Amino acid sequence: MLEVTEKIKPCVRELRAYALTPERAAVKLNQNENPWDAPERIKQESLRRLQARSWSRYPDFVPASLHARLAEFAGWQPEGIIAGNGSNELIQALLMVTIGEGKRVLICEPTFALYRQIAIVLGGEVASVPLDAGLKYDVAAVREKMHTIEPDVTILCAPNNPTGCGIDAPELVSLLENTGGLVAVDEAYFEFAARTVAPLLERHKNLVVFRTFSKAMGLAALRVGYLMAAPEIARETAKAVLPYNLNAVSQTIAEVALELYESELLPQVTRIIAERQRLYAGLQTIEGLEAVRSEANFMVVRSRIKPCLVFEELLRRDILIRDVSGYPLLQDYFRVSVGTPGENDLLVTALQEIFA
Repeated sequence: MLEVTEKIKPCVRELRAYALTPERAAVKLNQNENPWDAPERIKQESLRRLQARSWSRYPDFVPASLHARLAEFAGWQPEGIIAGNGSNELIQALLMVTIGEGKRVLICEPTFALYRQIAIVLGGEVASVPLDAGLKYDVAAVREKMHTIEPDVTILCAPNNPTGCGIDAPELVSLLENTGGLVAVDEAYFEFAARTVAPLLERHKNLVVFRTFSKAMGLAALRVGYLMAAPEIARETAKAVLPYNLNAVSQTIAEVALELYESELLPQVTRIIAERQRLYAGLQTIEGLEAVRSEANFMVVRSRIKPCLVFEELLRRDILIRDVSGYPLLQDYFRVSVGTPGENDLLVTALQEIFA
């Protein structure tokens, strides 16, 4: 009798599903979230607007007012913007309209595992270039690989998850000018780097930029992201986005967050950057650990003790981190998100005990 799973594409059956461990802890430093909740002012204004609208009606088919706010915030034209149910949805949409059998995606590893997974599910071929010994982008190697395989889409995460490395604008330009394909830059953590590649959109029509409200904006529960690209690329990508993909609650709160970003959210970003520096310095004082400098709100840490054991010991102390030792090049590493000052102090103290 035919097994029902035989109807599933072989390339999908061979994949390991993207998943997180189910553990919970009082100090949660495993998902690169903003450690502070959305400010009360944003919550109250959002609730006021939601109370005033009809809940029996669909949200806007195209969230034009949100696109206009995003255009003002990001300095890009609204015709080149798509808001979505998290940036992951939009990464998937771009790959859906570009990748299939015989199409190639180029990534640099280690990086966010979903890029490879989506490309494979769509039937594409995935090639990768390793980061250098310092866990930074090897731009020369990427250019060489582009010349060799001529990828249809190259995906870079900047700052990169999980290593935190960024890419300089001149280096990115050299890649944009070295390929006939698209170059997609995932800027989920750009606010913590205090730099963005978005200004390059004006001159490079093969650049696509993804952003999210889940990290610096502190709205991970809402699942809001957006894409920026040349209008013609955005128009074609939108064909792979489901109707009414972004609900009215998310649309409304995202608009409020953009309006109040400078006064309510930017101070949080500044505090997280300061805590990142303080956490890095604290980890560097522990013999047996070597933290890697990061431009994001997390960092990877090299450990003389197996990362899985560090994970278990911290969990016993009610602290949850991410074991990334299964990623390429990271067999000796774990990743920690930047928490509140109190959470970071608890983490450093616990690691001092473990490595004593």
